[in-house]
Amino acid sequence: MGKFNQTFVREFVLLGLSGYPKLEIIYFVLILVMYLMILIGNSVLIIASIFDSHLHTPMYFFLGNLSFLDICYTSSSVPSTLVSLISKKRNISFPGCAVQMFIGFAMGSTECLLLGMMAFDRYVAICNPLRCSVIMHKLVYVLMASVSWLSGGINSIVQSALAMQLPFCGKNIINHFTCEILAVLKLACADISLNIITMVVSNIAFLVLPLLVIFFSYMFILCTILRMNSATGRRKAFSTCSAHLTVVIIFYGTIFFMYAKPKSQDLLEEDKLQALDKLISLFYGVVTPMLNPIIYSLRNKDVKAAVKYLLNHKPV
Repeated sequence: MGKFNQTFVREFVLLGLSGYPKLEIIYFVLILVMYLMILIGNSVLIIASIFDSHLHTPMYFFLGNLSFLDICYTSSSVPSTLVSLISKKRNISFPGCAVQMFIGFAMGSTECLLLGMMAFDRYVAICNPLRCSVIMHKLVYVLMASVSWLSGGINSIVQSALAMQLPFCGKNIINHFTCEILAVLKLACADISLNIITMVVSNIAFLVLPLLVIFFSYMFILCTILRMNSATGRRKAFSTCSAHLTVVIIFYGTIFFMYAKPKSQDLLEEDKLQALDKLISLFYGVVTPMLNPIIYSLRNKDVKAAVKYLLNHKPV
Protein backbone atom coordinates (compact mmCIF):
# COMPACT_ATOMS: atom_id res chain seq x y z
CA MET A 1 0.00 0.00 0.00
CA GLY A 2 1.32 3.42 -0.94
CA LYS A 3 1.23 6.39 1.33
CA PHE A 4 -1.88 8.54 1.40
CA ASN A 5 -1.78 11.71 -0.66
CA GLN A 6 -2.58 13.78 2.39
CA THR A 7 -3.62 17.42 2.16
CA PHE A 8 -3.97 19.24 5.46
CA VAL A 9 -7.57 20.29 5.94
CA ARG A 10 -7.75 23.80 7.41
CA GLU A 11 -11.53 24.03 7.38
CA PHE A 12 -14.70 22.06 6.68
CA VAL A 13 -17.76 23.03 4.68
CA LEU A 14 -21.13 22.18 6.25
CA LEU A 15 -23.73 21.56 3.52
CA GLY A 16 -26.79 21.79 5.78
CA LEU A 17 -29.84 22.44 3.58
CA SER A 18 -27.86 23.81 0.62
CA GLY A 19 -29.88 21.58 -1.72
CA TYR A 20 -33.13 23.17 -0.52
CA PRO A 21 -32.62 26.97 -0.77
CA LYS A 22 -36.35 27.78 -0.44
CA LEU A 23 -36.46 26.04 2.93
CA GLU A 24 -33.45 27.84 4.38
CA ILE A 25 -35.22 31.08 5.35
CA ILE A 26 -38.10 29.08 6.87
CA TYR A 27 -35.69 26.98 8.90
CA PHE A 28 -33.73 30.08 9.91
CA VAL A 29 -36.84 31.62 11.49
CA LEU A 30 -37.93 28.34 13.10
CA ILE A 31 -34.49 27.56 14.54
CA LEU A 32 -34.03 31.13 15.80
CA VAL A 33 -37.39 31.08 17.62
CA MET A 34 -36.72 27.63 19.09
CA TYR A 35 -33.20 28.65 20.19
CA LEU A 36 -34.57 31.70 22.02
CA MET A 37 -37.16 29.47 23.69
CA ILE A 38 -34.37 27.07 24.73
CA LEU A 39 -32.34 29.87 26.30
CA ILE A 40 -35.33 31.40 28.11
CA GLY A 41 -37.04 28.16 29.21
CA ASN A 42 -33.93 26.41 30.47
CA SER A 43 -32.55 29.56 32.12
CA VAL A 44 -35.81 30.02 34.03
CA LEU A 45 -35.63 26.40 35.24
CA ILE A 46 -32.02 26.81 36.35
CA ILE A 47 -32.77 30.05 38.23
CA ALA A 48 -35.88 28.54 39.83
CA SER A 49 -34.00 25.42 40.99
CA ILE A 50 -31.29 27.60 42.56
CA PHE A 51 -33.34 30.30 44.30
CA ASP A 52 -36.48 28.41 45.34
CA SER A 53 -35.81 26.35 48.47
CA HIS A 54 -38.75 24.05 47.66
CA LEU A 55 -36.80 22.84 44.61
CA HIS A 56 -33.64 21.94 46.53
CA THR A 57 -34.14 18.21 45.94
CA PRO A 58 -32.21 15.63 43.87
CA MET A 59 -34.81 15.65 41.06
CA TYR A 60 -34.62 19.42 40.51
CA PHE A 61 -30.83 19.41 40.95
CA PHE A 62 -30.56 16.91 38.08
CA LEU A 63 -33.14 18.92 36.12
CA GLY A 64 -31.02 22.06 36.56
CA ASN A 65 -28.01 20.15 35.25
CA LEU A 66 -30.05 18.93 32.28
CA SER A 67 -31.17 22.49 31.50
CA PHE A 68 -27.59 23.80 31.68
CA LEU A 69 -26.50 20.93 29.42
CA ASP A 70 -29.18 21.77 26.84
CA ILE A 71 -28.05 25.40 26.73
CA CYS A 72 -24.40 24.36 26.25
CA TYR A 73 -25.27 21.78 23.59
CA THR A 74 -27.41 24.07 21.46
CA SER A 75 -25.07 27.06 21.87
CA SER A 76 -22.20 25.02 20.43
CA SER A 77 -23.95 24.51 17.09
CA VAL A 78 -27.12 26.57 16.61
CA PRO A 79 -25.45 30.02 16.19
CA SER A 80 -23.19 28.74 13.40
CA THR A 81 -26.18 26.97 11.79
CA LEU A 82 -28.15 30.23 11.82
CA VAL A 83 -25.23 32.10 10.24
CA SER A 84 -24.91 29.51 7.47
CA LEU A 85 -28.64 29.66 6.72
CA ILE A 86 -28.84 33.45 6.45
CA SER A 87 -25.41 34.37 5.03
CA LYS A 88 -24.47 31.21 3.09
CA LYS A 89 -21.20 31.14 5.10
CA ARG A 90 -20.92 27.38 5.52
CA ASN A 91 -17.24 26.94 6.39
CA ILE A 92 -15.98 26.11 9.86
CA SER A 93 -12.32 25.98 10.88
CA PHE A 94 -10.64 22.69 11.76
CA PRO A 95 -10.24 23.68 15.46
CA GLY A 96 -13.81 25.03 15.47
CA CYS A 97 -15.08 21.71 14.12
CA ALA A 98 -13.10 19.83 16.78
CA VAL A 99 -14.56 22.00 19.56
CA GLN A 100 -18.09 21.62 18.18
CA MET A 101 -17.66 17.85 17.97
CA PHE A 102 -16.25 17.68 21.51
CA ILE A 103 -19.08 19.73 23.07
CA GLY A 104 -21.79 17.86 21.15
CA PHE A 105 -20.45 14.42 22.06
CA ALA A 106 -19.75 15.41 25.67
CA MET A 107 -23.25 16.84 26.19
CA GLY A 108 -24.89 13.79 24.55
CA SER A 109 -22.90 11.34 26.70
CA THR A 110 -23.57 13.32 29.87
CA GLU A 111 -27.30 13.57 29.13
CA CYS A 112 -27.57 9.78 28.84
CA LEU A 113 -25.99 9.35 32.27
CA LEU A 114 -28.09 12.13 33.83
CA LEU A 115 -31.31 10.55 32.55
CA GLY A 116 -30.21 7.27 34.16
CA MET A 117 -29.42 9.07 37.44
CA MET A 118 -32.83 10.75 37.38
CA ALA A 119 -34.56 7.38 36.90
CA PHE A 120 -32.66 5.97 39.89
CA ASP A 121 -33.71 9.01 41.94
CA ARG A 122 -37.38 8.38 41.03
CA TYR A 123 -36.94 4.70 42.01
CA VAL A 124 -35.57 5.65 45.43
CA ALA A 125 -38.24 8.33 46.02
CA ILE A 126 -41.15 5.98 45.18
CA CYS A 127 -39.91 2.54 46.21
CA ASN A 128 -37.91 3.58 49.30
CA PRO A 129 -39.47 6.87 50.47
CA LEU A 130 -38.45 6.43 54.11
CA ARG A 131 -34.79 6.00 53.18
CA CYS A 132 -34.79 8.55 50.35
CA SER A 133 -33.09 11.33 52.32
CA VAL A 134 -30.38 8.90 53.44
CA ILE A 135 -29.73 7.23 50.08
CA MET A 136 -29.99 10.43 48.00
CA HIS A 137 -28.08 12.68 50.37
CA LYS A 138 -26.85 15.96 48.87
CA LEU A 139 -23.25 14.74 48.73
CA VAL A 140 -24.42 11.61 46.89
CA TYR A 141 -26.43 13.30 44.15
CA VAL A 142 -23.84 16.03 43.63
CA LEU A 143 -21.24 13.28 43.23
CA MET A 144 -23.53 11.41 40.80
CA ALA A 145 -23.91 14.52 38.63
CA SER A 146 -20.17 15.25 38.79
CA VAL A 147 -19.35 11.71 37.65
CA SER A 148 -21.81 12.12 34.75
CA TRP A 149 -20.15 15.33 33.56
CA LEU A 150 -16.62 14.00 34.04
CA SER A 151 -17.35 10.70 32.28
CA GLY A 152 -19.07 12.45 29.38
CA GLY A 153 -16.12 14.83 29.01
CA ILE A 154 -13.51 12.07 29.05
CA ASN A 155 -15.51 9.99 26.57
CA SER A 156 -15.78 12.98 24.24
CA ILE A 157 -12.06 13.78 24.48
CA VAL A 158 -11.21 10.22 23.43
CA GLN A 159 -13.72 10.12 20.54
CA SER A 160 -12.92 13.61 19.25
CA ALA A 161 -9.15 13.11 19.45
CA LEU A 162 -9.35 9.81 17.56
CA ALA A 163 -11.54 11.38 14.87
CA MET A 164 -9.58 14.60 14.33
CA GLN A 165 -6.17 12.88 14.09
CA LEU A 166 -7.31 10.98 10.98
CA PRO A 167 -6.03 12.05 7.51
CA PHE A 168 -8.76 13.61 5.34
CA CYS A 169 -6.78 13.88 2.07
CA GLY A 170 -8.34 17.20 1.14
CA LYS A 171 -11.94 16.04 1.63
CA ASN A 172 -13.68 18.72 3.66
CA ILE A 173 -17.39 18.75 2.70
CA ILE A 174 -19.58 17.53 5.57
CA ASN A 175 -23.12 16.65 4.52
CA HIS A 176 -24.61 17.85 7.78
CA PHE A 177 -25.60 20.94 9.82
CA THR A 178 -22.79 20.43 12.33
CA CYS A 179 -19.50 18.58 12.80
CA GLU A 180 -21.29 15.39 13.79
CA ILE A 181 -18.72 12.68 14.42
CA LEU A 182 -20.12 10.06 12.03
CA ALA A 183 -20.35 12.62 9.21
CA VAL A 184 -16.69 13.60 9.82
CA LEU A 185 -15.51 9.97 9.89
CA LYS A 186 -16.97 9.47 6.40
CA LEU A 187 -14.37 11.93 5.06
CA ALA A 188 -11.37 10.05 6.47
CA CYS A 189 -9.08 8.34 3.95
CA ALA A 190 -7.68 5.89 6.51
CA ASP A 191 -8.78 2.84 8.43
CA ILE A 192 -11.39 3.88 11.03
CA SER A 193 -11.72 0.45 12.70
CA LEU A 194 -10.35 1.80 15.99
CA ASN A 195 -12.89 4.64 15.89
CA ILE A 196 -15.75 2.21 15.29
CA ILE A 197 -14.63 -0.10 18.11
CA THR A 198 -14.30 2.75 20.61
CA MET A 199 -17.70 4.12 19.57
CA VAL A 200 -19.33 0.71 20.08
CA VAL A 201 -17.81 0.53 23.58
CA SER A 202 -18.92 4.12 24.20
CA ASN A 203 -22.48 3.37 23.05
CA ILE A 204 -22.70 0.39 25.39
CA ALA A 205 -21.43 2.43 28.35
CA PHE A 206 -23.35 5.66 27.68
CA LEU A 207 -26.49 4.50 25.87
CA VAL A 208 -27.24 0.87 26.75
CA LEU A 209 -26.27 0.85 30.45
CA PRO A 210 -28.24 4.01 31.38
CA LEU A 211 -31.18 2.65 29.39
CA LEU A 212 -31.03 -0.57 31.43
CA VAL A 213 -30.98 1.49 34.65
CA ILE A 214 -34.02 3.42 33.40
CA PHE A 215 -35.85 0.24 32.37
CA PHE A 216 -35.33 -1.65 35.64
CA SER A 217 -35.99 1.48 37.74
CA TYR A 218 -39.37 1.91 36.11
CA MET A 219 -40.16 -1.79 36.36
CA PHE A 220 -39.70 -1.57 40.15
CA ILE A 221 -41.61 1.74 40.22
CA LEU A 222 -44.52 0.20 38.30
CA CYS A 223 -44.67 -2.78 40.68
CA THR A 224 -44.66 -0.43 43.68
CA ILE A 225 -47.39 1.79 42.20
CA LEU A 226 -49.63 -1.17 41.38
CA ARG A 227 -49.38 -2.32 45.02
CA MET A 228 -50.57 1.05 46.34
CA ASN A 229 -54.06 1.04 47.84
CA SER A 230 -54.67 4.75 47.37
CA ALA A 231 -55.76 5.95 43.92
CA THR A 232 -54.48 9.42 44.83
CA GLY A 233 -51.08 7.97 45.70
CA ARG A 234 -50.93 6.13 42.39
CA ARG A 235 -51.81 9.26 40.41
CA LYS A 236 -49.20 11.30 42.29
CA ALA A 237 -46.52 8.66 41.70
CA PHE A 238 -47.35 8.44 37.99
CA SER A 239 -47.34 12.23 37.76
CA THR A 240 -43.84 12.55 39.23
CA CYS A 241 -42.49 10.05 36.68
CA SER A 242 -44.40 11.08 33.55
CA ALA A 243 -42.22 14.09 32.65
CA HIS A 244 -38.94 12.16 32.95
CA LEU A 245 -40.34 9.18 31.06
CA THR A 246 -41.56 11.45 28.24
CA VAL A 247 -38.11 13.04 27.89
CA VAL A 248 -36.46 9.58 27.87
CA ILE A 249 -38.80 8.34 25.11
CA ILE A 250 -38.14 11.44 22.95
CA PHE A 251 -34.37 11.27 23.58
CA TYR A 252 -33.85 7.58 22.88
CA GLY A 253 -36.53 7.51 20.17
CA THR A 254 -34.71 10.20 18.20
CA ILE A 255 -31.36 8.43 18.57
CA PHE A 256 -32.94 5.16 17.42
CA PHE A 257 -34.32 6.75 14.25
CA MET A 258 -31.01 8.51 13.58
CA TYR A 259 -28.83 5.40 13.71
CA ALA A 260 -31.05 2.32 13.35
CA LYS A 261 -32.82 2.93 10.05
CA PRO A 262 -31.92 0.87 6.92
CA LYS A 263 -29.63 2.21 4.18
CA SER A 264 -30.88 2.57 0.63
CA GLN A 265 -28.98 1.53 -2.50
CA ASP A 266 -30.96 3.91 -4.75
CA LEU A 267 -29.19 7.28 -5.15
CA LEU A 268 -32.38 9.37 -5.19
CA GLU A 269 -33.70 7.48 -2.19
CA GLU A 270 -30.33 7.88 -0.47
CA ASP A 271 -30.49 11.67 -0.96
CA LYS A 272 -33.94 11.71 0.64
CA LEU A 273 -32.66 9.64 3.55
CA GLN A 274 -29.73 12.02 4.04
CA ALA A 275 -32.16 14.96 4.09
CA LEU A 276 -34.24 13.04 6.64
CA ASP A 277 -31.06 12.43 8.66
CA LYS A 278 -30.47 16.16 8.84
CA LEU A 279 -34.05 16.92 9.90
CA ILE A 280 -33.99 14.23 12.60
CA SER A 281 -30.63 15.56 13.79
CA LEU A 282 -32.17 19.03 13.91
CA PHE A 283 -35.05 17.63 15.97
CA TYR A 284 -32.56 16.03 18.39
CA GLY A 285 -30.39 19.14 18.57
CA VAL A 286 -33.03 21.87 18.85
CA VAL A 287 -36.57 20.59 19.38
CA THR A 288 -35.74 18.21 22.24
CA PRO A 289 -33.90 20.85 24.36
CA MET A 290 -36.82 23.21 23.70
CA LEU A 291 -39.37 20.64 24.85
CA ASN A 292 -37.54 19.62 28.04
CA PRO A 293 -38.44 22.68 30.18
CA ILE A 294 -41.99 22.65 28.79
CA ILE A 295 -42.47 18.96 29.63
CA TYR A 296 -41.01 19.27 33.14
CA SER A 297 -43.02 22.37 34.04
CA LEU A 298 -46.33 21.61 32.32
CA ARG A 299 -47.69 19.25 34.98
CA ASN A 300 -45.40 20.19 37.84
CA LYS A 301 -47.00 22.40 40.49
CA ASP A 302 -43.68 23.04 42.27
CA VAL A 303 -42.01 24.39 39.13
CA LYS A 304 -45.07 26.46 38.21
CA ALA A 305 -45.17 27.99 41.69
CA ALA A 306 -41.43 28.73 41.62
CA VAL A 307 -41.61 30.35 38.18
CA LYS A 308 -44.63 32.48 39.19
CA TYR A 309 -42.78 33.60 42.32
CA LEU A 310 -39.69 34.57 40.30
CA LEU A 311 -41.77 36.46 37.74
CA ASN A 312 -43.80 38.32 40.36
CA HIS A 313 -40.96 38.92 42.80
CA LYS A 314 -39.66 42.47 42.65
CA PRO A 315 -36.32 43.24 44.30
CA VAL A 316 -36.43 45.83 47.02
